[in-house]
Parts: sequence; structure tokens; C-alpha cells
Amino acid sequence: MQSGNTRSQPSETVLATAAAQLATDPAAALAVAEDLLASAPDLLPAQLLAGQALRLLGRLDAAVARLSALAALAPTVPAVRWELAQAAAAAGQPETAITALEQLTRQLPAVPGGWFLLASQYRAAGRARDGWQADLKGVNAATQDAELVQAALAMQQGKLDDAAAMLVARQARAGDDPPASRLAAEIRWRRGDMPGAIAGLEAVLNHAPGYDMAREFLIRLLVQSNRLPDALVHAELLATSPVDNPGHDLILASVLVHLGEQGRARSLYDGLLARNPGQPQVWQNLGHVLKTLGEQAGAVTAYREAVTRQPTLGEAWWSLANLKTVKLGAAEIAAMQAALATLAGTAEPRAEDVFHLHFALGKAHEDLGEAEAALRHYAEGNRLRRAGIVYDADAFSAEIDAAVSTFTAPFLVARREGGCPAPDPIFIVGLPRSGSTLIEQILASHSQVEGTMELPDMMMIASRLAARVEAGEFADFGAMMAALTPADRQRLGEEYLERTRIHRKSQRPRFIDKMPNNWQHVGLIRLILPGATIIDARRHPMGCCFSAWKQHFARGQGFSYDLVDVGRYYRDYVRLMAHFDAAAPGGATRVIYEEMVADTETQVRRLLSAVGLEFEPACLEFWRNDRAVRTASSEQVRQPIFTDGVDHWKAYAGWLGPLSETLGNVATLYPAVPPDLAPI
Repeated sequence: MQSGNTRSQPSETVLATAAAQLATDPAAALAVAEDLLASAPDLLPAQLLAGQALRLLGRLDAAVARLSALAALAPTVPAVRWELAQAAAAAGQPETAITALEQLTRQLPAVPGGWFLLASQYRAAGRARDGWQADLKGVNAATQDAELVQAALAMQQGKLDDAAAMLVARQARAGDDPPASRLAAEIRWRRGDMPGAIAGLEAVLNHAPGYDMAREFLIRLLVQSNRLPDALVHAELLATSPVDNPGHDLILASVLVHLGEQGRARSLYDGLLARNPGQPQVWQNLGHVLKTLGEQAGAVTAYREAVTRQPTLGEAWWSLANLKTVKLGAAEIAAMQAALATLAGTAEPRAEDVFHLHFALGKAHEDLGEAEAALRHYAEGNRLRRAGIVYDADAFSAEIDAAVSTFTAPFLVARREGGCPAPDPIFIVGLPRSGSTLIEQILASHSQVEGTMELPDMMMIASRLAARVEAGEFADFGAMMAALTPADRQRLGEEYLERTRIHRKSQRPRFIDKMPNNWQHVGLIRLILPGATIIDARRHPMGCCFSAWKQHFARGQGFSYDLVDVGRYYRDYVRLMAHFDAAAPGGATRVIYEEMVADTETQVRRLLSAVGLEFEPACLEFWRNDRAVRTASSEQVRQPIFTDGVDHWKAYAGWLGPLSETLGNVATLYPAVPPDLAPI
């Protein structure tokens, strides 16, 4: 624009035209501003335009000087403070930016952008704590943003496309900001894009490290993805938040429990209860930790404290009943019945509390020898739990069919080369309640073996591979497995070892992965970890399935809440393991629970030989091992072997017809494999 033309037009029109071209041609906008100022030096809008243009041109020191002078002349104009702050921040002058932003946020506390920029400048000036507080104020201000509230409401209603479109439109107009980016990450998560959600949250926290709610969400997703070391870093940082939030310690304790750091988790729970003993959930969590550590008396006390403070807390009742060496009596049964009545009188009974109470009542009646009452409560608990989960027995059987068709003897022989040869892992596979914890405790009592826990890593690797089939990358499971090169298989094996390293607390060369469901992935284990040992823990199908059906599991095991489902699952397990016995003889060592109980020393020696270890007497005194044990059998493996549970199911045989019929000859021929399930 020519200066002559500029002076011939009203300044308001000229300024509006120049401001419109500021983003695309800041040099031209600056020329207009300077032209106006030549004749009207006190024209504040022109001075502001010049400062904006200088900032966009990268002439930052000049922009700061111009805008500082303007701020002195117009101390109450927010736009001036905002432009000065942006220019000073870009110029690396945080103190100047902080002064402007502190004034701006006092004047306009409901504008999130001012708080977030102030937070970044506090951090640039070495004032990290002040930066954290400013981020939190920015998040709080964003709760009043009508557009964000509308997008969040659409997301909560399941209208994910609508919510995403609102955020895209908002971004196009106003740019990114941490609350909008956090909301976008949650939309990705709800769409099933876990990596995208995690990446989005990490970007949010790079911008606003003090955004506690975003960090809480990220920790949850990292735990779900089994990225536990990363989750721990974030949880420990969150625990230092300037906000005095006990929930942050609870999050840290939860991550520590996942990592097997029970002692640190206990200290956190103790601290929380010392400050406020009236927290039933914390008492319950403390009970879980004490049980894992083998401090049964303390666990009992903690669970009782929990139900005293909240009588309807079903999980605490179940946890108390589930201590296999504790028996509840008439008083406890009456208290649980009263809790059920209380829950029934609420508008929306808490389903988890209700089914936990039924499982606990089943165990209490069972301990009193009241079989019919026990079965009634177990059946109701299982019915309610089954209604809340998705499990398709036909689809699962089809997956086993695919594994049988893929991992044939020729297929496995052709892939002897490749994979990670490390002998470190010992996989104990089978069904829950099959005696696997006993085998784990025996092996973990050896000087060369470390017990960890039920590790999800192999299942997660398998799920990731299966997702490639679902995405259409391969025609079917067999094609995907066949496509894995020796280098691929080595990389996957090394990935497993790296993922599980966080759980290895000692220098022992071998470690146990006791995830029972890994029987489904024996073929994958053979391909990627050919040096690993596989132990197949097997128990009489009626006793094993009945015991699993009575058990409410903290997570997974969706097959266990219906007698027919659990019977089919057991048959599929026997079928696949029999297939591997034929396709890769000697690839898995079977340990029969009843034989281990009947002749422990012989079976222990046989087990150690299969693992390639010398006999050590400590393995026969496994109950003296004080390691943490997280499974339902944690108390049972802290005492010598007893035989009471071997045939316990027979007292309930009259009620187990659906299970017996489903198992068929798998039960009647046990421990032999029925001909119809054995490979041809």
C-alpha cells in the first residue's frame, strides 16, 4: 500500500486492511503502520500493529522495545500485554514476558492461553513450581470454554466424529491449546487408537507439564499398554504436584503394585491412612498388598477395616473371603446379606459390589459346609458377572483351530532357526486354579530362578500381531505367522525380554512368567523364544473348572463365569496342548497337580530336571520363601502341600451337570488325552 494512498484514507480503514494482511504479509503491514505513525505518532492501534508485525518478521528485540513502550502508555489494554508477552517469550526474555502475563492474567483470569504462556515463561525463568500452578489455572479456566464443554459432552455421548469435528474447527480458528489437545487424545483412545492417544497426551504434557489430569490419563493408558517404567516416571512426577491430592499417591501406589514394588506401595497406603483412616478403598488396597507380601493377619485387619467403614464394599468382602485360610461365620454372612439388601434399595445398585458379595457369600457358605446355599450365591455372582463381559466361546475355539492348523510339525521344523535363543524365561501355562502358583513357588525357591508374576507381555505381543490380520495386512493368522522372518522372530523375542526386564529384581539367570493364558501362545513362544522352558500345569478338569468358576478374578478370564464356557475352554486347552505334544515332542513339560500332591519330592526333582536345574532342598520347603505372591493361592503356597482340595469338587458334583457334560471324556479319561482331541 502506498503512503500517499494511506494518508488519503481514514486511519481506521487503513488499520483494518493492514491487520487483515498481517499474517500473510507482515512487512506490508509494518509499512502501513510506520506510514501512519509518521503523521500520527500517538496512534496506539498503529503502534500495536507495528509491534505485531515486527514479532512476525522475527525482529524480536525491536518488537519487545516497541511493545514495552506501548504497554507503558496503555497499561489496561489486554491485547498490548498479550503481544508483548508473545514477543518477549520468542525473544528469550522470560522476565519481561512474566511481568506482562501476570498483569494480563489478573485482568483476564478466565482466558486459558494467558496462563499457559505464563507457565512456560515461569519454567524458562527456572520457576518450575510457579509454572505448574499456572498450568493448573489454565486448565481450570478452560472448564468455562463453551466450545470445549460442548465437544466433551458430544464425546461422552459417544458422538466421537462430532466431537472431533468441533475440535478441528476450533483449532483452525484459534490454534491448539492443551485442554483441546487432551480432549482430542481421549477421542483417539475411545476410537481404539492407543498409540495415537498416548502420543497426543505426551505432546500435551510437553506443552503443559503441570496439567495433572492429562498426566493421570496418560499414566492409565501407559499401564494398560504395559509401559510400566514410563508410567512410573509420570506417577512419581504427579505425586510432587503442588495440589495436595491423595489420589496422586493412590495412582503411584497402583503403578508400584503393577511393578511388584509392594513395599513402596504399602508405605504410601500407610501414609494415606495415617492422615485419614476413614478411607475404605485405601484399607482394601492395603489389604491386597499385605496379602501379596504374605502378611495375612494384617490383610485380614485391613479388609475388616474396609467393610466396617463401608459395609457395601463388595470387593473387600470378597477379598476377605478369598483368603483361603480364613473362614467367615454367621455374623459375616448376616452383614453381607444386609449389604445386599442396602444395595437393592438404591436407585442404581452397584453391580460390582453386588456380584462380589455373592461370590463372598458363596465362599462363606462353602466353608460352613452349606453346599446348596454356596452354589446358589456362586451361580448368581457368576450370572451377574457374565452379563457384564463379552466372551464368545465359538470365536475362541476358532482361534484354537487356526493355531492347530498353523503350527504343524513341518511349519515348526522349517523355523528352527531364528528367534531369540535366551534360556531365561520359564513359562508356566494352563488354566487358573490348576496348581500353577504351587509350581511357581517351588521353582522360585531355587537359587537360579526368580519368580515375577503373571506377565501380560506375551499376550500383548500376540494381540499386536493378530491386529495386523484384523487390519487386512494378511489374509489370516497362518499367513501372518508364516511371514515372520528369522530376524522378525529374534526381534520379537528380544522385545519380550526387554519388556519383562522391569520385573526382574535380582541377578538370577532364569525367571518365571506365570500368565496361565499363555498356553494359547505356545506356538508363538516356540518361534520367538526357542530356548525358553514351557511348563504345562494341569489339574483334574472338574476340580480345575469348578474352582475357576467359584473364583472372581481381578481381570480377564472371561470364560470362567459360565460352567459351559469354562468346560469348552478346558477342552480347547487340552486340544491345543495335545497338538503341540505331537508337533513338537518335548516342547512342554506337563505337571499333573494330583501327582505333585501325592509324591512331591519325585515330581519336584522331575520338574527341576525339565528346567535344566540341579535339585536344591529349598524347593521342597517352598512355603518358607517369603517372596510376594499376587494370585488367589498366595496363602496356600505359604504352607506345606495339603491334599484337602484335590477332590473337593465331588461334594458339589450333583450341581455340576452342565460342566460334566461339556467336559465329557476330557474328565472321564483324565489325565489321558481323549482320542477325539488327540492329533491324527
